[in-house]
Amino acid sequence: MTDWQWQAFHQLSGADLYAALALRQDVFILEQKCLYADLDGYDQAAWHLLGWQTVDGKRRLAAYLRCLAPGAKHGEMSLGRVLTAPFARGTGIGRRLLDQGIARAVAQFPDLPIRISAQQHLERFYQGYGFVTFGSPYDEDGIAHVDMLRA
Repeated sequence: MTDWQWQAFHQLSGADLYAALALRQDVFILEQKCLYADLDGYDQAAWHLLGWQTVDGKRRLAAYLRCLAPGAKHGEMSLGRVLTAPFARGTGIGRRLLDQGIARAVAQFPDLPIRISAQQHLERFYQGYGFVTFGSPYDEDGIAHVDMLRA
């Protein structure tokens, strides 16, 4: 069972924000060995989706993504920092995260396309959600990425 939390930055508690930033650091910087500035100035303008699970009696962050309004970073609305915690992988939570994220983003910003910068090895996964690749692959922090759009 996953408890989904969709909030603007200013609505997040300090503890929830800390959990999200710590998980982003663990996955994107430590696990993937990418040295980059995760705190990029976009979080304050974003909506954040956090998926919580209870494991051994403790509330743990299992999945996360952020949604930026059109014009905040790109002309389109965008989803980014999409991740699942190592303990939750293989359970289908990544699919549920995308289902929840897309539904909430569309409700927040109706009738607008969604843009993502996807790690290229996940291109097929995102194609399953209606995303179409545009442009050529590019290197971002040592990992091949592609830009994708969902109309």
